[in-house]
Amino acid sequence: MKAFQFNEKESQITDEKVFWNRRDFIQKAGIFVGSGLISANVLGQSENEEGTKQDKLIKQKKAQLLTNQISGKDLKSELTSEYAVTHHNNFYEFSLDKKEPSELAKNFNPDLSWQVKIGGEVEKSGIYTLEDILKRVSQEERIYRLRCVEAWSMVVPWYGFQLGHLIAALKPNSNARYVEFKTLHDSKQFPGQKRGTFGSFSLPWPYTEGLTIAEAMNPLTFMATGVYGKSLPGQNGAPLRLVVPWKYGFKSIKSIVAINFTKEQPVSTWNQRLPQEYGFYANVNPDVDHPRWSQASERRITNESFWGVKKIKTLMFNGYGDLVGNLYKGLDLKKNY
Repeated sequence: MKAFQFNEKESQITDEKVFWNRRDFIQKAGIFVGSGLISANVLGQSENEEGTKQDKLIKQKKAQLLTNQISGKDLKSELTSEYAVTHHNNFYEFSLDKKEPSELAKNFNPDLSWQVKIGGEVEKSGIYTLEDILKRVSQEERIYRLRCVEAWSMVVPWYGFQLGHLIAALKPNSNARYVEFKTLHDSKQFPGQKRGTFGSFSLPWPYTEGLTIAEAMNPLTFMATGVYGKSLPGQNGAPLRLVVPWKYGFKSIKSIVAINFTKEQPVSTWNQRLPQEYGFYANVNPDVDHPRWSQASERRITNESFWGVKKIKTLMFNGYGDLVGNLYKGLDLKKNY
């Protein structure tokens, strides 16, 4: 299968210089498309409300604040290089090594015929091709911080669509409390799924992850189809991967072939295998350490040598707390890690 390239203007970014020239122009023009969230509705006003001059100034200030929260302060200097994003990958279906997936995924180039099975507590269940899905949503560019549970991080320019928009089109019913995702299970294409790859340690395949329906519907939750203006390469989860920027990276499941709406909390792969280390929620929390290392700080990867800032402070919810903290009101985040 041949790799697909999107035709929209948003996808014409081929390197960082072009990428930032474009964003500089957009920001000078007073437009922010990177988040897709700066709208009157998000800020609590309808598009038809004119408001007073003071109201407009307040709205603009809120929009700028939300922009900073989503994209990160001084993001231009922090953007991770395209090479690092595509050559430093945790994708155990290919390999335990972070560099090998980029080599092993060279022949894994799914196209628009890729199928996703939709099922469970939802009205419009069935098998959809990626092409079917993309007809139901609008794609856009978003820049998110990515924090790995291993305490390294990146800043990544994704391309794709807001998951909540797809969910709304599929019409889950009132019993849908969770959303479960599954990765392709095919040991011919994913050599890491063969028995013995982990030695005495093994993972239950296919890889499975889940969110609450409220998390899945949050405007930040994203389905990526591309990165750096190009279709996703295999090592980054082609052709469809979840991106949940306030959670540790292992929640952002790759190469999705199934989405199920469930009443009960789904059993996610790492939570099933090592529940004492990997909780279902997996929210970035500098106050809750991994049993084997601290989560208070992280190493930001910025360049081709897979290095960058030696250490930076980890932020609660990866810095997106004002946008997602309400999801966990009353929940003990140390017990529900």
